[in-house]
Amino acid sequence: MNYIDYLVIVSYIIGFLFLGRLFKDNKNSEDYFLGGKSFGWFPLSLSTIATQLSAISFISAPAFVGLKQGGGMMWLTYEFAVPLAMLFLMVFLIPPMYKAGIVSVYAYLEKRFSTSTRILVSAVFQISRAFATSVMIYTVALILTSVMDIPMWQTIVIIGVVTLIYSYQGGMKAVVYGDMIQMIILFLGIIICLVAGIYSLGGWAEFMENIDRSRLEAVSFDSMGLEKGDEFGFWPMLIGGFFLYVSYYGTDQSQVQRLFSAKDLGTVKKTLMFNGLLRFPITFIYCLMGLVIGTLAMTQSSFLDAIPSDKPDLMIPIFIRDYLPHGVIGILMVAIFSAAMSSLSSAINSLSAASVEDFFNRKKELPNEKYMAYSKYAALFWGIVCIVLAFFTGDIAKTVIEAINKVGSVFYGPIIATFIAAIAIKKVNAPGANIGLLSGVLVNVYLWLFVPEVFWFWWNAVGAVVTLVVGLLASYLTSAEAKTDKTLSISDTLEIDKKKALVLVAFFVLIVIVSMNVPNLF
Repeated sequence: MNYIDYLVIVSYIIGFLFLGRLFKDNKNSEDYFLGGKSFGWFPLSLSTIATQLSAISFISAPAFVGLKQGGGMMWLTYEFAVPLAMLFLMVFLIPPMYKAGIVSVYAYLEKRFSTSTRILVSAVFQISRAFATSVMIYTVALILTSVMDIPMWQTIVIIGVVTLIYSYQGGMKAVVYGDMIQMIILFLGIIICLVAGIYSLGGWAEFMENIDRSRLEAVSFDSMGLEKGDEFGFWPMLIGGFFLYVSYYGTDQSQVQRLFSAKDLGTVKKTLMFNGLLRFPITFIYCLMGLVIGTLAMTQSSFLDAIPSDKPDLMIPIFIRDYLPHGVIGILMVAIFSAAMSSLSSAINSLSAASVEDFFNRKKELPNEKYMAYSKYAALFWGIVCIVLAFFTGDIAKTVIEAINKVGSVFYGPIIATFIAAIAIKKVNAPGANIGLLSGVLVNVYLWLFVPEVFWFWWNAVGAVVTLVVGLLASYLTSAEAKTDKTLSISDTLEIDKKKALVLVAFFVLIVIVSMNVPNLF
C-alpha cells in the first residue's frame, strides 16, 4: 500500500464520521432506534443484506470455495432455505409483531407470556451478539494487519471507534444509510476481484481449463448430516436452515429492528421479498470469485506460497495486495472495513435498543430526555465492550467463529418456537413457554456434547420441535392461564400475497436447480 491507498481509506473514514453528524438530531426512541419509521423497502433491503454480506463472507467464503481443503460450491446450500424463510416471516411472524408497535422484539414475549421470558431471551441475545461481534472485529483486524503496514491494535481501534461515533450520533438512520453505502462498496469490491482474477489468469478460457472440478459439486441428497463429517446435505441445509433463518431474521433484534423501522407493513413485506431474491445471486458471485482466485493460486506458485497453509482466509487480502494497482487496493481495503463496520454498527444499535427497552424502560415510564440519554449511554457501553472484547479474542478466534455458529444454533430453534407459540398457539402459557424454551436448549446442548455426529444445522429444527412439544405438555400440566389479547393475535394480520408467495417458491426451486447444475455450467 502507498499514500494513494491510505488517502482513500482516510477519506472513507472522514465521510462516515460526517454521516453520524448528519443524522444526529434524534428526538425520541422512535427516531433513534427506528429511524422515525420512515424507511422505504430499498434502503432497508440493502441494509439487511449488508449485514449478511459481512467481512467473513467477503474473505472466508471465497477461501472455502476456492482453496480450503474439503471446500467448494456446496457453500451455496446455505442459501436454499432463505426464500422459504422470507415467505414464512412475511405471512406469519412479522405482521403481528409489527402491529404491536414495539421497539424490542422481546417485548412481544412479555405481552404474551411473562417478564421472565422477555428478559431471559433478551439477555441471551445481548451476550451472544456482543461476543460474536468482537470476534468478527478481531478476525477482520487480523486479516487486514497481514496485508497492511499498521499494527493490529490500530486496526481494531479504527474499525471500532469510527463505527461507534457515527452509530452513537446518528442512531438507526446512520446505521441504515451507512449500510447502503457499505453494501455498494463491498459489492463493487467483489466485482473488481472477480474481473481482476480472470484477467490475471489470462481470460475465462484459462480459468475453465484449470478449474478444480471437484470443487463444483454443490448439492448432495445422500448426506443427511447424521454422521461425523457428513455435512452440507440438501435436507439438513434446507430444514435446519429454514428454522435458523426464520429465527435470525424474525427474532434477532439486530435484524428485526430494521423491519420495525419500515414506514408500513407493505414496506416490510417488500423488504423481505427483496432479501429473499437477492441473497443467492450475491452469494453465487462471491463464490465464483473464490473459484477464480483459488484457481489462480493453484496455477501460480508464487501466489500460493504467499498464502500461509494454516491461514487460507488470507487468500483474498493477499490477492488484493499483490495483484491490484494502488488506489484500487485502497478501495478494496475500504470494502473490508465496510463489511466489518456494517456488522458492528448493527450490533451497537440493536444491543442498546434491547438493553434500554428490556431492562430500563420495560414499563414505558422513562421521560423522553432520560430515555435518549440512556440510549446513547447504552450505545457507548456496547461499542466499548465489543472493541475491548476484540483484544481478548486472541488466537482462539478461528475456533470461536465455529463455536459461535453452533451457539447460535443451540438457541435459534427454541427461540423461534417460543415466538410461534406466542403468536399462534393460545394454549401455551408462561410457565409452559419457559419450560419448553429451557428444554429445547438443553436438548441441543446434549446433542453438541454427546452426539457430535449430528450436524449442527439440525439443532435449529430439533430445538424448535422439542420446545413446542414440551411447552404444550407443560402448559397442560400447569394451572396458569395463558394470556389472551386480541392485539397479539395473528388472525387480523394473516394475509397471503399469492403473487409474492409464488415468486419466492419458484425462486427456491430455481436456486436448487441452478446449484445442482453448477458442474454443467463450467
